[in-house]
Amino acid sequence: MKKKKQLRSLYQNKRENFSNNEIQDLSVLISNKCLEIPIWHLENFHIFLSILIKKEIDTSPLLSVIMAKDKQVVVPKIMVSKKLEHVLLTDQTILKNNSLGIPEPQNGIIISPRIIDVVFIPLYVFDLKGNRVGYGGGYYDRFLKKCKKDTVKVGLSLFEPVKKIKDISDFDVKLDYAVTPESIFSF
Repeated sequence: MKKKKQLRSLYQNKRENFSNNEIQDLSVLISNKCLEIPIWHLENFHIFLSILIKKEIDTSPLLSVIMAKDKQVVVPKIMVSKKLEHVLLTDQTILKNNSLGIPEPQNGIIISPRIIDVVFIPLYVFDLKGNRVGYGGGYYDRFLKKCKKDTVKVGLSLFEPVKKIKDISDFDVKLDYAVTPESIFSF
């Protein structure tokens, strides 16, 4: 049983050992697994855009699935206040990498977290109870607390779960599902 900081470091190192081709292959497997989750009757899908140089899961295959199913796609933008703004992704949306290398919308319609039905969440690893180790900034925990109670929270992970994360706090928001290349976990 490890603390978040230890797990973050361990899984960041593990992730860096993947080749770009491995990340791409695993990302497609995760995208295909997401089709098995009972969320596709919903309408407004929030998805993070990947920092590929940091070996994050490439969400572009999943983004293609969401768009092919004619769902509304919402993407995040980091604000100075350590909060996320949420922008409707359209053909007119201009994306540009921010200082962290995250592709972000430069224009578009701001969407309230209260209308988002599904959120795909970046993370390093999760445990068997649906707790997750994210990047440590608290952006998603703050954002998810503003969503409606029945918003479906789906973590995307290159790795299978650890048994238990030691230092979970009341501030941490649990996942409803976690998807790995091999499995779907429901909490």
